[in-house]
Amino acid sequence: MSWVPRDADPVRIFATQPTECLKLPADPAAARSVEIGRAAFRTPLLLGGQAARAGLSCESCHRAGRGNPDFQFPGASGEPGTADVTLSLFSSRRGNGVHDPKPIPDLSGPRARLKVASRDLPNFIRGLVVEEFDGREPPPAVLAGLADYVRALGPAACPARAREPVSPTLLLADARRALAAADASLAAGDRPTAILMIAAARARLFLIDERYAGQPPEVARLRAADTQLAALQAQVRDATPNTAHGLAQWTAASHRLERALTAHQPASLFNPTHLKTATNRRLPPKTS
Repeated sequence: MSWVPRDADPVRIFATQPTECLKLPADPAAARSVEIGRAAFRTPLLLGGQAARAGLSCESCHRAGRGNPDFQFPGASGEPGTADVTLSLFSSRRGNGVHDPKPIPDLSGPRARLKVASRDLPNFIRGLVVEEFDGREPPPAVLAGLADYVRALGPAACPARAREPVSPTLLLADARRALAAADASLAAGDRPTAILMIAAARARLFLIDERYAGQPPEVARLRAADTQLAALQAQVRDATPNTAHGLAQWTAASHRLERALTAHQPASLFNPTHLKTATNRRLPPKTS
């Protein structure tokens, strides 16, 4: 709520999101790389420093791999839909001391409008993560996956619907996809990538959790599911045998979690009516 204009429509912004313009490659290995990039794109832990602490991810500026005309981060934006990519708050390397926000591009738009050639995407994305946001060096598979994800986006893959509802079902589907990428990474012996993929799944649980405030049973279920994922991350770090079985068990159990959350969704902030009431209550009145 702090990252959007005061007069924006909270229901449109928070109850819906753009549909994703993604076409997965037919080749299984290429599709796995795209899935790794898709998950990394959605987790704040890819970035570093203040950006990660604020909960920013690639998706914050590029919702569902698109743009974000409503983004207005205090101190980093000018007009809505802009961001200062040389802000000293986020970067100790690229901060230039000048407030010069630029329009956020739609990554799913025509290729000709993007300033980076396809072959240059890995180096460009590494610069964003490591230099623009002071993040750690991404694992090679994550960096390759991010580039492959951006390459797989395009206007020809856009669904007929421009927007879709944000729901526990949508976010849990993202979590399962991230865990499938974790499982594939684990099978390849790539533990750093698997750890980040589990972190991506946990980040989706957080986005669900914050909308069930005041509903203790649902929050308890979500916290328990997150605790299990944290334990699986620790197992990956420690090279514990049979961790893949734990990932499969969590994925199977997530369908029961989804049914419980969906049953109580009308009382949550996924309900547009409750969302509008909450935002009206929390946002101070505009001053002239």
